[in-house]
Amino acid sequence: MSAIVAFGRMIKFSHSIFAMPFALASAVLASREATTTPLQWALIVACMVTARSAAMGFNRIVDRQLDAKNPRTANREIPSGAVSLSSAVTFTTLAAASFVGLSAWLHPLCGWLSPIALLVVCGYSYGKRFTALVHLWLGVALGLAPIAAWIAITGTVSAVPLVLAAAVCTWVAGFDILYSLQDEDYDRGAGLRSIPAALGQRGALAVSRALHVGTVGALTALPMLTPLSWPYWVGLVVIAGVLGWEHSLVKPGDLSRIDKAFFDLNGYVSLVFFAAVLAATLV
Repeated sequence: MSAIVAFGRMIKFSHSIFAMPFALASAVLASREATTTPLQWALIVACMVTARSAAMGFNRIVDRQLDAKNPRTANREIPSGAVSLSSAVTFTTLAAASFVGLSAWLHPLCGWLSPIALLVVCGYSYGKRFTALVHLWLGVALGLAPIAAWIAITGTVSAVPLVLAAAVCTWVAGFDILYSLQDEDYDRGAGLRSIPAALGQRGALAVSRALHVGTVGALTALPMLTPLSWPYWVGLVVIAGVLGWEHSLVKPGDLSRIDKAFFDLNGYVSLVFFAAVLAATLV
């Protein structure tokens, strides 16, 4: 049991709450255009879990030496010895292989595209070494989730999942910039790239706010592409309010509430969005 807990901590399993609801919301919208089965829904969830596990495992392997030197991350599972490097490699390999197999079972096109998806989500781990736009890379990686769910149900791509992907991309990039504020000094000293390291706290906060304005814009555009009744608009107002609350908690020189802004409030955003889409579809 302790090993399971350690691996769960290593891949930050609780963070699945960020992208999973958007993938499921995309599947809900796609189910208007094609018949779905319980197996499809189960496979979508399984693919999300295995893809994310592979990506996070790969990230921890690639960053193990950097994590060991950073006081904030030195107690992570590989640097601290809670998970051995060989065990992490085995876990990550199995997760990646499972993702490819499950994707092929879900839909042939998903199977063919799954290696490309792995390249994107795992390649993110190297982004900080050469570009400050690494936050957008993470956003794109998670933004693949609603596109993949749509393909799994319909076998095609349309404007709806692309707008959802844009919303996820800007939302994730915006909150990842906030989270990266904690490592501003370390990133500069280690020669790593990030928006906070490049622009400082005030500049990074401005970019994050602009990205989240883009998130609200993308979510506002969604009902222009697919009919959504009044619960969706209620949810959108709540999401905009939560994002505003998030930015009120983080100020230049005061990062004391960064955990609440990052973990709690962004969890609310994804759950409210899924609930709003589901309710708008059922009403």
